[in-house]
Parts: sequence; structure tokens; C-alpha cells
Amino acid sequence: MFHKRLLELAPNIKKYIVATVLLQWFSLICNIFIMLSICVLIDSTYQNRTIDMSLAQKTGGIIILFGILRFLANLFSSKTAFQSSKNVKRLLREKIYTKLTQIGTSYKDKISTAEVVQISTEGVNQLEIYFSQYLPQLFYSLIAPITLFFVLSTICFKASVVLLLCVPFIPLSIIAVQKFAKKLLSKYWTAYTDLGDSFLENLQGMTTLKIYQADEMKQKEMNGNAETFRKITMKVLAMQLNSISVMDLVAYGGASMGILLAVLEFSHDKIGLFQTMAIILLSAEFFIPLRLLGSFFHIAMNGMAAADKIFTVLDTPISQKGTETIEGLDILLENVSFQYENEKKILQNTSLKIPKNTFISLVGKSGCGKSTLAGLLKGALMDYKGSIQIGGIELKRLSEKSLMESITFVNHNSYLFQGTIAYNLRMAKPDATDEELYSVLQRVNFLDFIQNEKGLETPIAEQGSNLSGGQRQRLALARALLHNTPIYIFDEATSNIDAESEAYIMKAIEQLTKTKTVILISHRLANVVNANCIYVLDEGRILQNGTHNELMETHSLYSQLFNQQKSLEEYGKGGAQYA
Repeated sequence: MFHKRLLELAPNIKKYIVATVLLQWFSLICNIFIMLSICVLIDSTYQNRTIDMSLAQKTGGIIILFGILRFLANLFSSKTAFQSSKNVKRLLREKIYTKLTQIGTSYKDKISTAEVVQISTEGVNQLEIYFSQYLPQLFYSLIAPITLFFVLSTICFKASVVLLLCVPFIPLSIIAVQKFAKKLLSKYWTAYTDLGDSFLENLQGMTTLKIYQADEMKQKEMNGNAETFRKITMKVLAMQLNSISVMDLVAYGGASMGILLAVLEFSHDKIGLFQTMAIILLSAEFFIPLRLLGSFFHIAMNGMAAADKIFTVLDTPISQKGTETIEGLDILLENVSFQYENEKKILQNTSLKIPKNTFISLVGKSGCGKSTLAGLLKGALMDYKGSIQIGGIELKRLSEKSLMESITFVNHNSYLFQGTIAYNLRMAKPDATDEELYSVLQRVNFLDFIQNEKGLETPIAEQGSNLSGGQRQRLALARALLHNTPIYIFDEATSNIDAESEAYIMKAIEQLTKTKTVILISHRLANVVNANCIYVLDEGRILQNGTHNELMETHSLYSQLFNQQKSLEEYGKGGAQYA
């Protein structure tokens, strides 16, 4: 059982497989010498009715010598197997990661994060056994019986023929279950990834589930997925057990037939004790390699099913990307429409113009299309209709590199990586000096905090879990400022943080508007009053636009939302004062 594409994917692995097979074959030769020397000693003792001490010493020396050689062969065989598995794991994970980077920021629209995690860990680990154990064992299983037949056929031809004829029944039993096993393991991996998706989603949304008391409902749903996975796992185990039982029957039955025939030949004085003992001691070696192959087969089939999942990711089509670079900075949208798969349109015939170095804001009720519009502008969503131009060039014709060098996107939950303050900041500018880092930290009022810690080497936990929400957001903003692109998009960058941090962040954004194009999305309308132009969205359409004062005079949706928020904030202040 080969997976041709897997072997083509990792051509350098072949030398390790060849080395492993040759070392296993050398170990077999050593074992043959050991067994035959023991047979010579037994036969001599039987013939002479006494132990020949000189021969016994020679036999002991042969056993020690070839035992050491066999140990070394097995040791180096394990090392070459490890090298092959290490290389293939690294290669596959690199290819998966490279594929995701090629798809770009919109990879989650095509592949679930849970599936990527599962195939990159458990899936790749299953393929480790395929390369390090199964493939070497497959070739060794072909060489070992032939080698033994050539050796034993000179000792007892009839028994050797019987042993050799019984050997093919093991691979035939493997082939018999292969088609059934492939379908079953495909279902196993589908159930496994479904369970992983459900678990990850519920874990990430645990707080929300608790708030709305929907955790019990989700628990029942996940229990159903777990029960489906349990049933398919038990079917896989039953299939493996039955298959192994058949292989054991063939292996032990074949060895017994060879031994029985040798004993019969000995009883009729057709062969001597040496020949009989050689058949008895070496007959199992005909079947042990294929028996091990059968054991590895089921694990390898699991790896093959995982490989299909991996290749599904690697074969995910990449949307055609542009090659042109951004030259001008004016942004123009004309009749832009967009909808996610199997959903209603989020944006409908949306048109707007954003001149260079302008501060504009997108506002509206939740679900009106603000974040979708931001996703389009940063190039994360490409399946739109209409026209989006930056500097007069269609967005789809622009290279991803040019977009990343021209547009910085900051949302309410920008990712912070485990490391240090400096490590996270220098992702935006690897060659930044310490002075530059201190400068951007000062602009977001984060410098005092790190000076009381360990400075730029202050440790940051994964996702910034050792910082408060406001501190995380200020550090993310400092990184964005260091990137220093001409266009900035802030999508609810001040959401879910304390008032003090919000004030510092808004101050930094307002300073940015003096020299950059800034697109601000904020649920808090008090933050957008200074925008050069405010676009009000409603059900995927731009309902109105203008300055804050102009929109307040119209007494339409914007003024209604602004006055409602103002009343609620004043009521909150009064309630707090009263309390």
C-alpha cells in the first residue's frame, strides 16, 4: 500500500527508508548466524552425547559477536526511522503553514481553525508511523522470506517451500480489508474533526453560553458528537482486532505446518537434527515481518486517511492575487455588493470615496455591514461585486504585499504573541531601534507601565493574558503605529476596555488623522464626532453621510443613535453618582 503523492511530497525520505530496510536485513542475517550456530551445537551434543566445550565456546563467541552486531543494526535502524519521521513531520507542517499564508488573511473562510490544528498535530503524527515504521517494514517483509528461503532451502527444501507458500496469505488478508478500512477511517476522521470543531467553538464561547444558559443545550449537542465518534472508533478497533486475529492464524498456522513437516522428515530419517532445529528456530522469521506489517497497516491506514485531510487543505484553491503595487492613496468604492456563502447580502450597491489623509468613520446598527466593509478594504474578503480601487487600481489587481505595506488593521482583539514587549512590537518593524519602541509606547501612554516592570523585555503571555484588556489594546495600537502605513483601519479598537485606556487610544488615533488616512468603526458615536466624514450604514447600504454637525441637523438615523447613546451615558453617570 503506497501513497504515491506522499512519497513525491517527501523525496528526501527515501534514503532513510532504504537505510532502515538494509539495517533490518543485516539484523536478520545476524540472527540467522546465531540460530544456525546454536543448531550446530545442539546437533553435535546429540551426536556425541556430550557437550564439546571448544565448540560451545565458539558458539558463545558467535552469539556475542552477532548479538552485538544485531543490536547496533537495530539501534541505527531506529535512528534512521526517527530521522525520516522527523523530516516528514517538519515538511508537512511547513507545507500546511505555507499554504495558509498563501491563502492569506481569509483562510478561515475556507478551512476551519480546528481542522487545521487537528491535521497539523494528530494527523501529521499518524503519518510519522507511516514513514518511519510501515514503509520500511513493507520492503523488509518482501526481502526477509526470500532470504530465509534461500538459506533454509539448502537445509530442508520441502519445509522451506511450505513456509514460503504460506507467507502470501498475510498480505492477501491485508488487501482484503484495505478497501473497507479506508472508508471506515475516512468516516473516523470526519467524526474526529466534527468533534474538534464543536469542542473548540464551545470552549471559545463558554462565557456566552453561560450568560444565556445555553451551556446545557451545547453539552447535549457535543455529547451527540462524542457518541458518534465513540461508535466509529469502536468499529475501527473491531476491524483491527478481527484483521489481526486472521493474520495471527495465518502466521502461527504457517509456522506450525513448516515445523510439523520438518519433524516428520526427521522422524523418517530424511533430515538430521541440525536441519530440524534450523527449521524450528527460523520458521517464525518467515512470518514475523509480515505480522508486524499487518500491525503497522492499521496505523498506516489511519495515517492515509489523515493524509487525505492534509491534501484537502493543501489542494484548497488560492484565489488569484494581483501583482500591482499601490501608487496613489485615494480609496473609491462603486456599487460594491458582498455576501458570505449561503447568506443574504451584507452590502448592497455601496459607494463611497475616501480621499488621501482623510479621517472618515463608518457607523450604524450592529449587522449593518461595517466590519464587512473593513474586511473588504484590508483585502481579507475578495469575492465582492462592483469596484474597489486604491489609487485608481482595482483591489483585486493589487499584490497582498503591497496591501500589507499600505494598510494597517486594528480590531478589538488584536493578537499578542508569547514573548516580550520588544518581540511583539518588532513584528511591525524588525529593525526598529529601542528609541523607536519607546516612542510608540509613549504615544499610547504605555511607557510608564513597562518602566515599572522589565522595560522592553517585559514578558508577554500568549494572547497577552497577563495584561488587562486596556493594556493589551494599547500595546496592539503601539505595534500598529510602529508599522507606519499610510492607511489605518480601526474596527471597534476601543471596545470592551476601560475609559482611561479608551481616552489614550482615541488621543493617539486623532493624532494619526493629521498625517494618515484613518477609517474608524466605533459603536460609541462620541468617538467619531471629529471625523471629516461620517458614513451611516443601514442594512448594507449607505443611508447618509456628512460631518457630525450636518448629520445631527437632519434628525435621521445618526442623530437618533447619537442622542440615545448620550441619554444612556448621562443616565449611567447619574446612576453611578446616586449609588
